[in-house]
Amino acid sequence: MLKLFRVVFALIVLGMGLTPRAQAALSDIYDSSAVTARLITAENGIAEGASTLSAGLDLQLGAGWKTYWRTPGEVGLPPRLDWSASRNVAEVDMAWPAPERFTAFGIQNFGYRDEVVFPLRIRLDAPGKPARLSVAVELLTCSKVCIPQSFTLNLDLAAGSGLDEESANRITAYSARVPIEADAAGARAFKYALDGDDLVVTARAAEPFDRPDVFPEANPAIALGEPDIRLGDGGRYLWARMPILSSPDAVPERLSLTVADHDGRAFTGTAEQLSDIPTAPFHESSTMPSWSELAWIALVAFVGGAILNVMPCVLPVLSMKLNAALKTGQSGAIHVRRSFCATAAGVMAFVWLLAALLYGLRGVGLAVGWGTQFQSPLFLAAMVLLMAVFAANMLGGFEFTLPSALQTRLARVGGARGYAGDFLTGAFSAVLATPCSAPFLGTAIAFALAGREIDIVIVFTFLGLGIASPYLAVAAAPGVVDRLPRPGKWMVWVRIFLGCTLAATALWLVWLLWGVGGVWSAALVGMLSLLLFALLVAPARGTAKGAGSIALAALVLAVGPTFGTGSSAGGEELAGPGYTWVAFDRAAIAQAVSRGEVVFVDVTADWCLTCKANKALVLDREPVRSMLDSNDVVPMQADWTRPDPRINRYLKRHDRYAIPFNAVYGPGAPNGIVLSEILTADAVVRALDTARGVSDLATAQN
Repeated sequence: MLKLFRVVFALIVLGMGLTPRAQAALSDIYDSSAVTARLITAENGIAEGASTLSAGLDLQLGAGWKTYWRTPGEVGLPPRLDWSASRNVAEVDMAWPAPERFTAFGIQNFGYRDEVVFPLRIRLDAPGKPARLSVAVELLTCSKVCIPQSFTLNLDLAAGSGLDEESANRITAYSARVPIEADAAGARAFKYALDGDDLVVTARAAEPFDRPDVFPEANPAIALGEPDIRLGDGGRYLWARMPILSSPDAVPERLSLTVADHDGRAFTGTAEQLSDIPTAPFHESSTMPSWSELAWIALVAFVGGAILNVMPCVLPVLSMKLNAALKTGQSGAIHVRRSFCATAAGVMAFVWLLAALLYGLRGVGLAVGWGTQFQSPLFLAAMVLLMAVFAANMLGGFEFTLPSALQTRLARVGGARGYAGDFLTGAFSAVLATPCSAPFLGTAIAFALAGREIDIVIVFTFLGLGIASPYLAVAAAPGVVDRLPRPGKWMVWVRIFLGCTLAATALWLVWLLWGVGGVWSAALVGMLSLLLFALLVAPARGTAKGAGSIALAALVLAVGPTFGTGSSAGGEELAGPGYTWVAFDRAAIAQAVSRGEVVFVDVTADWCLTCKANKALVLDREPVRSMLDSNDVVPMQADWTRPDPRINRYLKRHDRYAIPFNAVYGPGAPNGIVLSEILTADAVVRALDTARGVSDLATAQN
């Protein structure tokens, strides 16, 4: 079709000097502040025997306004043209000039700004006879808001001759921007591969690229981020990587790919999928943080870890250690030092193990997050089991002891009994600290998980040292234990209190399991753990009690993950006090903002205690509650209680690996305002007001 356009215009140019100019044929004009539209034709009349016309839909876009390409990206609509009201028109072929890229809300859209002419090849029913071109146009124009445009253009062409030089030149110029087939352009090797959540594409050209851009065309369910484009082989080899913001499973086996260069060249072809990831022409060297920056991040991690010791997540385990200190405080400084060092070692072991696991998962392309172990029904079931066992221990059901033979062997080599329990106490304190850590450690964790191996080692090491700092302090000055009150009857009440605290923690974990694994999983785990607790505190002794306890523990671990998990950010609406949460949909953010609305995104989870505090203390109170209930505000909640790859990708897009996470989008903040992990009413109100911006919708519609 493009070759035919160019042949027609070549004949036009040759005939320009031989044919006298006639009055230009003009269509009616649609005019608004967003767009001015008209039909133009190269011919001012229909010559005798002519069977085709060269025309164009000419759009002049207002300052700051844009419209969309045939593949607009995740948000947007391509122009739709209806020629059914035309006369003496058999067929209309529309060509699409190469687009440019727009970025808003973290979403890539493809389209046009300032002006564009869509070349049209019109075939007549009756060659040489007068025709009426009548097109009903549906067009989406967007600036701070999006306004659908619906209008009709009419252009009558009588029999005659003559050329409109200005219109012909405009149609020719935009026809030259229409991508041609890759083979005709000397381009080849259109390939693509999936690398985790990234799409990698390649292309080769006979002439070197200048500043190319890449526009994959697939089904509308695919949303892609901004590409990382690199050139090799003297500029003839193009390699591009772009993040897939929707599901990678939606990428088809054969992908249409358009490449548009800054010099005006554009070509399109079909990319075939590769099993191997294409190699980049070169690797960009990342900017290494300075030692002062690394020291600051390490300090943040240490202080954050230390603060976690006073959070309610860690309180039950600290209570256990306090009770152990009261019991062993008279055993000598050496034993106290070893006991607390063992607890600190347990903290460090878990933190290092978790760092290695997170790094390994990241290395194989999986999205990871801090605290996401609480999304696992098996993990929650195991924690309920352990809390039940420890509660039974505190209430005097049994004592943690090592076999006598092992105690004797440890004593001979200078060991002391109970260190295994101390080690596990430290590990459990670190485990329970993770869902409370985001307000204090969000920056450090993001820095570590997005950085190098050494960054991960340093940040997680200082995080562990912060959590272990109370135990290390006691180990350094074991005489502190001597200042604790002497053992007595009051310790019985302390143990009862601590046992009840652990039981309450177990109930909280069962509630989390309800949200993650379902009601049946939570009910069975809770019931079996209660039976295990009752068996452990029963006065009976012997093999039967031990075998029964082991059997119940095995059942708890088997039942926990039986009922599976599902996506937690479904389409249901969630009630709030005075307002309604809309379920998370990243594409809906842009759609709402395009209507002039403000979107408040809240990424939360049942296991995130800070999220609950933010909601109770800020979001559900005035003045924030009334603002979230406003007609122009959309409260959108992303529930990360269960694993959800959409939320993973959304957080990763913002370089976040922990929650709570809150962001506000609006006409005044299309790319979002990210709030602090610990919300304040003033910060939320200020962000909502800023996101509203200044949008004169009434003027735009005139």
